[in-house]
Amino acid sequence: MAKAQTSPETTLQLKRTFAAPRDRVFRAWTDANILAQWFAPSPEYVAVVPEFEFRVGGRYRFEMRHKGGNVHRVTGVYREIDAPEKLVFTWEFDQVQESVVTIEFRELGPSSAEMILTHENLPSTEERDKHCYGWNGCLNQLDALLAK
Repeated sequence: MAKAQTSPETTLQLKRTFAAPRDRVFRAWTDANILAQWFAPSPEYVAVVPEFEFRVGGRYRFEMRHKGGNVHRVTGVYREIDAPEKLVFTWEFDQVQESVVTIEFRELGPSSAEMILTHENLPSTEERDKHCYGWNGCLNQLDALLAK
C-alpha cells in the first residue's frame, strides 16, 4: 500500500482539556473496559472492543454499533506507547486507507490534563472532516465519562 503524504489538508489536530488527572485520561485510552464506555461518536452508538493487545506491535479492533444497525469498524497496530505521555497507532476505518493517530497527554495540574490528538494521512479532506466530527463526538463522550 502506498503511503500518503502528510499535508494540512489530510491532517486533523484536536486539543481538549479534561478535568481529570493525566494518568486517568491516559488510562481511558489504554483499558479496553473503559474504552468500551466512551469510544463512539454519540450515545446512539454502543462501543465494542473485540480485540485489544495493548503493547507495541499489538493489534486492536473497535466496533461502533449504531442503534439503527450500522456498524463502523476500526483496526490498527500500536506503534508507540510512552505512558502516560504519548500513544501512536495506525488507524484503518471501515477498510479505508491506513492513517496514523498520535495522542499526547500533558499534565496541567493535579486534576487537569490536556490531550492533543493528531490524525495524519487521511485519504481526503472529506475523510478528514468526517473524522473531525467522529473524534469530537468521541471526545465529548470521554469528557462526560471523566466527569463522573
